[in-house]
Amino acid sequence: MKKTLKTWLKTSLNRHFPGTPVQPNRSLTLEVAGNERFSFQLGMRRVEAENEPVPRPVEVRVAVRGPKEWKLRVRRIGYVPVPHHNWQAPPGEIDGFDRIPGYVPDPLFDGDTLRLPARETHAFWISVIPRRKIKPGSHRISVAVYAEGKLLRRHVFTVNVADVTLRQRRGFRVSNWFYCDALLDYYGMEAFEPRFWEMLPRYLKNLSEHGQDTLYVPLLTPSLDGVKRPTQLLRVFREGKDRYRFDWRDVRRFLKTARNCGLRYFEWPHLFTQWGVERAVRVYEGQGKEEKLLWSAGEAATSPVYRRFLEQLLPALHRFLVKEGLAGRSFFHLSDEPRGHHLDNYRAARSMVKEIAPWMNIMDAISDINFAREGLTDTPVAAINHALPFVEEGIQGWCYYCCSQRGSHVTRLLDTPLPKIRMNGWLFYRWPFQGFLHWGANYWYRSQTRELIDPFTVHDGHGWPNWPYGDTFMLYPGPEGPNDSLRWEIFAESLQDYALLQAAGVDREDRLLASLASFTDFPKSETWIRSARRRLLRRAEKRGCC
Repeated sequence: MKKTLKTWLKTSLNRHFPGTPVQPNRSLTLEVAGNERFSFQLGMRRVEAENEPVPRPVEVRVAVRGPKEWKLRVRRIGYVPVPHHNWQAPPGEIDGFDRIPGYVPDPLFDGDTLRLPARETHAFWISVIPRRKIKPGSHRISVAVYAEGKLLRRHVFTVNVADVTLRQRRGFRVSNWFYCDALLDYYGMEAFEPRFWEMLPRYLKNLSEHGQDTLYVPLLTPSLDGVKRPTQLLRVFREGKDRYRFDWRDVRRFLKTARNCGLRYFEWPHLFTQWGVERAVRVYEGQGKEEKLLWSAGEAATSPVYRRFLEQLLPALHRFLVKEGLAGRSFFHLSDEPRGHHLDNYRAARSMVKEIAPWMNIMDAISDINFAREGLTDTPVAAINHALPFVEEGIQGWCYYCCSQRGSHVTRLLDTPLPKIRMNGWLFYRWPFQGFLHWGANYWYRSQTRELIDPFTVHDGHGWPNWPYGDTFMLYPGPEGPNDSLRWEIFAESLQDYALLQAAGVDREDRLLASLASFTDFPKSETWIRSARRRLLRRAEKRGCC
């Protein structure tokens, strides 16, 4: 067995495909901050002669030991099918270029055992989660591999811990839109039954643990990607012609749950329809159980009926936010992704809202810089292929990417090389953006419908080639809560790099960042990342960041 079952250690920045050949078992050394979460992999493959009959699978178990200050979590890396390449990317920027179509490693499943088939490569993902700060210096982690109950081999490697403590990231918010309708539909729940309130914190805590600090609140059912299942937290009751009463109990409970999970900033739903600012959003009687609308689905954005509703809702929302201490921790939206030819619609909607709620600062995904130049959007969120001109004009805002930003752009798709995903935090830091927004934490639907998909087999919302594989969600649904994706783990580690840059006091014009020229032109190798991190840790130590 020792001759045929090969195992090796790898950093977190390498994918193991089913056809990945046996890798050299080189020594591994990692360098981390004292309270930094990090990960590595154990790869394995059985090697048999080509003319031998296929042998039965072997049960392999992994046992990991390290300092008591660290919690060690072992997960099996699962494979998902990717039937085509995402178009636009150069071959050199596609991970597994010669293995797609095929199976790609992505979901992570708790467990230290797998049945290893012949002539296939599989891997375990091992996360190191600090329980408390560990003493600076060199520490050892051992990985024991058992085959059919017998010790096969033991890998031991070194982790050099710098005398650095990472503080919470400052001045840069992160939001991945979370869909409550997907949670309800996948787990077969009604809104908002007791089981929903049990399941919700498991997901929200996961978001927080991965560096997210901002959450989209479905006060009203989000006007995003088609007509969605009602998830209206706010109970709305008609009390006469154009008169309404609001019950905030579920809004308050949702916010309390989120805050208990570590989320501190909140986005409030778009007040007008997506991609055009043409209509009022759908608002339901009660919470929408019967899907009875307060007005017709085609109600114009600035109609008298909708204006009278907003004249009651927005002042009530302001009072609620002040009472909850969230007035300075909230972001407000008008409409998602309006284009230049929607400028008149957006201008009219913005004018109406400004009259009703002059306190409301607006943040929207808008890449046409004219919206910002006119002051129609207080905080523009520009797509990364349009974002740098905003910086050049001194317009402060966030950045985002979605379906269209691919190819050489930084992103986190199923075929994006992992070192490239790890560069997210570095690029966010390079320019003075105030936050990052992505539309898909858990979009488990066919594109713009209510049709639930199987997240373990469909990764494009059935929208390829316009929707690339891996853009629609980062979290997989498990039986009792979320399963992380490999990409989600790397993205979280990249946000720790952002915090490390802050700890080291790096100026955005520092020579270390000089090679980060744009969201397409930047270092994309593990060698560069490890070298740059080593320098940052030394700088942070000198600054006394502990």
